[in-house]
Amino acid sequence: MFWLRQLLKEPYHALRTARDREFMRLLWSYGDRHRHQLTEVSFGQYRLKVPDTMSFLFQHKEIFADEYYLFTTEQPQPVILDCGANIGMSVLYFKELYPQARITAFEAEAGIASLLRGNLQTNGIRDVQVVDKAVWINEEGVWFGSEAADSSSIFSDSNQRRLVPSVRLRDYLRAQERIDFLKIDIEGAEIEVLEDCRDSLGHVRNLFVEFHSYLGHPQSLASVVKVFEENGFRYYLDTNQHRKRPFVTHQYRGNDAMDLQLNIFGYRS
Repeated sequence: MFWLRQLLKEPYHALRTARDREFMRLLWSYGDRHRHQLTEVSFGQYRLKVPDTMSFLFQHKEIFADEYYLFTTEQPQPVILDCGANIGMSVLYFKELYPQARITAFEAEAGIASLLRGNLQTNGIRDVQVVDKAVWINEEGVWFGSEAADSSSIFSDSNQRRLVPSVRLRDYLRAQERIDFLKIDIEGAEIEVLEDCRDSLGHVRNLFVEFHSYLGHPQSLASVVKVFEENGFRYYLDTNQHRKRPFVTHQYRGNDAMDLQLNIFGYRS
């Protein structure tokens, strides 16, 4: 019966796989914790310290339950550049997927980078290069506004703005003959960085970009998509930030600084 299938669709998908069921257990365990407090969490074989349980839950849902970063390669030691590694959830997933992967993890926030290092060590991962600098278009530093959890951005109006040391991603791209996965989740800096790297992506096999559009600033989605097209990627756009009544609702719930956030998946046929 159609109505019954519709009624049960969400519960079915929420419990479909072991990782989906794991997420529901985590939601039960940590979903009502106070936000923005350092908390020790665990799931499966992993133990981590997280600065915000709600952000951790979102990351688990996207990375482990929904497997946003799942990719295939015949390379025994795939090269992965993780720009915006945060507390290390994506690195743990990549290492689970390809234990011999050669990963460089970039994290601009010093406090978060410290948690990243600690989480990797706690979970026995010692062969990842952690770069505690912002991914940018030069090595002159970039002004970041520090926010709670994973909300820091170059567009932040926070009073805690500071100059963060930076690296030029283009240099890292050109230092490798092949890059199997490039993840760019750098809270608004992706537009300038992609523009700077547009002639250095030909050897990247899989490209993930989390695109952010901040109110009061140009959206520039077309220029980002053009970089994908110029470099021969097939791409897919998705969002987990759906807005109801978008003609009158111009901001997201819980984030009144942005009006658009997209996940862009680029891959080669």
